[in-house]
Amino acid sequence: MLDSRILSRVLHRALARGADFAEIYGEERNTGSLFYEDGRLEKVNQGLEKGAGIRVVKNGNTAYVYTNDISEEGLLRGIDTAYHAAAKARDLDEELALRIKEAPFVFSPVRRPEEVEWEEKIRWAKEADRAARSLGEEIRQVTVGIAEVEKKVVIANTEGELVEKEEVRTRAVVNVVACKDGIMQTGYETAGGAAGWEILGEDGLNGLAVKAGDLALRLLEAKPAPAGRMPVVMAAEAGGTMVHEACGHGLEADLVGKGLSVYKDKKGKQVASELVTVIDDATLDKKYGSYVFDDEGVPGQRTILIAKGELKGYMYDRLTAARDGVLSTGNGRRESYQHKPVPRMSNTFIAPGNDRIEEIIRSTPYGLLVKKMGGGQVNTTNGDFVFEVKEGYLIRDGEVAELVRGATISGNGPEALLNVDRVGNDLGFAIGVCGKEGQGVPVADAQPTIRIKELTVGGIVEEETPAIKRIRRR
Repeated sequence: MLDSRILSRVLHRALARGADFAEIYGEERNTGSLFYEDGRLEKVNQGLEKGAGIRVVKNGNTAYVYTNDISEEGLLRGIDTAYHAAAKARDLDEELALRIKEAPFVFSPVRRPEEVEWEEKIRWAKEADRAARSLGEEIRQVTVGIAEVEKKVVIANTEGELVEKEEVRTRAVVNVVACKDGIMQTGYETAGGAAGWEILGEDGLNGLAVKAGDLALRLLEAKPAPAGRMPVVMAAEAGGTMVHEACGHGLEADLVGKGLSVYKDKKGKQVASELVTVIDDATLDKKYGSYVFDDEGVPGQRTILIAKGELKGYMYDRLTAARDGVLSTGNGRRESYQHKPVPRMSNTFIAPGNDRIEEIIRSTPYGLLVKKMGGGQVNTTNGDFVFEVKEGYLIRDGEVAELVRGATISGNGPEALLNVDRVGNDLGFAIGVCGKEGQGVPVADAQPTIRIKELTVGGIVEEETPAIKRIRRR
């Protein structure tokens, strides 16, 4: 996409002007999306975009510009713009030698988006709509979304590194709304990965539609959730939303360096139960947050953040790593060439433990079992969080009891991790697009089934229970 000789000459310009570090991130992105709602194809988009982001660092200050003009002249103008506060020039050779970095590992083959015609994808959406509506007349709305991206990237910098990478990501979402007697409930299911349309498996979108519709219908009959302090069992199928939001962001090095993380100055200290190990791993095959190289050309890595409750380190990009005198962990990520890289999670999860799932439930006299998480908020400076529970069940006398609706869980991230007293031997993933500094990147998060001794559950208490007394609606 970009000739290495052109990249060499442009980077030489930055060094000759006095830059401490300069980088060019060139990107060619093919995208496609489909939105199908209420039996109608509402939108199909396809696009091709090319551009380059240019970063120059001098005396600790960073300038970033981007351009759609990827000619040599356009890139040179970008370098000059980024380096508007240059120091005196240096006498250098006319070119910078670039060496190609070999991929440290490879992922398994994928079914690329162009291998599936749009007519077939539209047929998938229609069939998913019919599958959900066939569950009952209470199904009032079905929406299906498909998104795919295939991009080629070239990264070159003044360290003499040249990286070329290709990435494919696909994602599907089915959302189903059911109504009865004035009550409205929603079920949704997603699938996605750093892969092609093989992620859907044999059931295709129909499997997602049926699961989403079934949950929406069952929630119509569910009782309002109780409220109070109680044990919470978070099933593996809920994914690692809590570890991502209430823990993961606080372990990104830029937030730590700015004093915006509850984990600042906690390295080497106990920040979680000894049963808890937290890992960020970009090398997992076909997971939504996986990559061979990050967006600074650093190989994707497996980084142990918390080991048996002890904080081991943070997630770094090049700049934050240089600030702390460590190596980058390969977590420098950006949404596109229009954005500068910052430390971001990839696939973040709590490692599986040894407990059998049935035993975790059996040893819980009363509590809430969370099988699907919704949206939420977290304050990274103190770790406080609140999350919606999309699918939750009461646990009574060591058995899973009725489905409840309207539950929320709130607490403090570090406190919650310190109060984990059971960790299951399973592991379940969820996917999403994580937002930070105005840009979103694909991520996955995961956890085994875990039990937290006590969290605040919001809802309604209709009678006194073994764990809580009658309280008002929250």
